[in-house]
Amino acid sequence: MASQRIDDEPIDEERLDEIVGMAVNELGAAYYAPLIVIGDRLGLYEALADGGPVSPAELAERTDTVEPYVTEWLNAGAAGGYVTYDPETGRYGLTPEQAALLADEDSPAFLAGGYQGLMGYQKHLSEIEAAFRTGEGVGWHEHDADVCHGTERFYRPSYETNLVDEWIPALDGMSARLRDGARVADVGCGHGASTIITAEAYPDSAFVGVDYHDRSIEVARERAEDAGVADRISFEVATAKEFTGADYDLVMMFDAYHDMGDPVGVASHVRETLVDDGAWLLVEPFANDRLEENLNPVSRAFYCASTLACVPNSLDQGGDPVLGAQAGEARLRDVITAGGFTRVRRAAETPFNIVLEAKP
Repeated sequence: MASQRIDDEPIDEERLDEIVGMAVNELGAAYYAPLIVIGDRLGLYEALADGGPVSPAELAERTDTVEPYVTEWLNAGAAGGYVTYDPETGRYGLTPEQAALLADEDSPAFLAGGYQGLMGYQKHLSEIEAAFRTGEGVGWHEHDADVCHGTERFYRPSYETNLVDEWIPALDGMSARLRDGARVADVGCGHGASTIITAEAYPDSAFVGVDYHDRSIEVARERAEDAGVADRISFEVATAKEFTGADYDLVMMFDAYHDMGDPVGVASHVRETLVDDGAWLLVEPFANDRLEENLNPVSRAFYCASTLACVPNSLDQGGDPVLGAQAGEARLRDVITAGGFTRVRRAAETPFNIVLEAKP
């Protein structure tokens, strides 16, 4: 019946051409995603950024790779606008903007980690596809290691740019408390990037990093040692509903709350661990409250990642309710207050994040 209705509707050829053009562009972008990961891992972008315009042979020599592969890789990047090509010299390079996106891991615009995570998700595509029918979950711990590493690399530049200079100062009196010495729990800390950044900035405070994924905690401990802050961070393998400790001045969660299977129960447990005048800092993917307000490129990326990782993880933990990465402030406020918090406000925002402060 539906196909008959579609067959009877005339096709707008101009609109069809627009959609086909869009789809071809998307297909090229999809094919380029693994090439970004290859270029990132082999140091091709870094060599382009550091060495100036080069020929394919020169780039291959610098990176210990093979010229025919490098030539085609460069041409794909030039066709997509990620690499610059000079037809007069036959040489390739990166503009400062292209380098910030793909070669400079400290840049707030660095996105190669996001592509690494994407490739990791796709290694378990069959499990996600099956879950569409069964309703079963797929936990973060079941994904390829590239998912965890890529997620850290995607979010860390934003944390380094905003966490200490913007987000914590936006909380009521929290910067001063951390400078004087406070107790802080970073729940869902993953590889510990946010924990380490905060510990470096506030040496008189004590931190606990919490994650249910034991391998991520192992990596976090190694990173804390390397950063020289292991003396003021302890790490715990635990869920967000079961982490230990009490009398925390601040509990932090970064881009993790929407993944959890019982967000109301998590909020309730966080409330129990806080001192009466403490605060809960939640950094969540930016989203408006209405779907029609989220039909844009940033939200699309988050909806896609949420389908592959966030919703499956929530279902793996019970999924009551399933928030997804585009929950929006109103829905987040509902589950947070249902868990016992009485005050929730938007303290800050970026194009990629909403920053909420919740108080008892």
